[in-house]
Amino acid sequence: MNSLAYTFFFIRDIELWKALILVTGLALVIVEMFHPGFGAPGITGGILLVLAIVLISNNLIQALILIILIIAFLSIVLAAVIKSAKSGRLSKVLILDDSLDNQSGFSATENLEEIQGKEGVSLTTLRPAGTAVIDGVKFDVVTEGEFISPSKNIKVVKVEGRRIVVKEI
Repeated sequence: MNSLAYTFFFIRDIELWKALILVTGLALVIVEMFHPGFGAPGITGGILLVLAIVLISNNLIQALILIILIIAFLSIVLAAVIKSAKSGRLSKVLILDDSLDNQSGFSATENLEEIQGKEGVSLTTLRPAGTAVIDGVKFDVVTEGEFISPSKNIKVVKVEGRRIVVKEI
């Protein structure tokens, strides 16, 4: 067998433990493709692939051939992953489909409805926005358009999410 043919068929002479390193590296990279996350399987798989290339290859041409074969194989797997993601099978793993709404118990802001009708004192000039103390807690408040001087008694007339509307009493 001439040297060129040996260069292309060197894979037949791989020892079992070197082949296991190669296969384990490929498997870990594929796991990372299907379950992306922190990257530990992908990084470990990449390190094992580099180690396998160094251990298996006897010369630069063999190393290049092995790198091309690994890249081709991983490209085919990546195409399958992308196709799976587009068709929706993989997206069930990658995309959160739980609803984050009030019926599910999620609230982006605290419930301020309890201060509806309560009284407090303006800390700053409300023109129409400013700060007031209601039940000993500072709140950003707005008026319905009028100006209210500091240290005036106010009353909460409307609460809309985080928007607290007050008037002078």
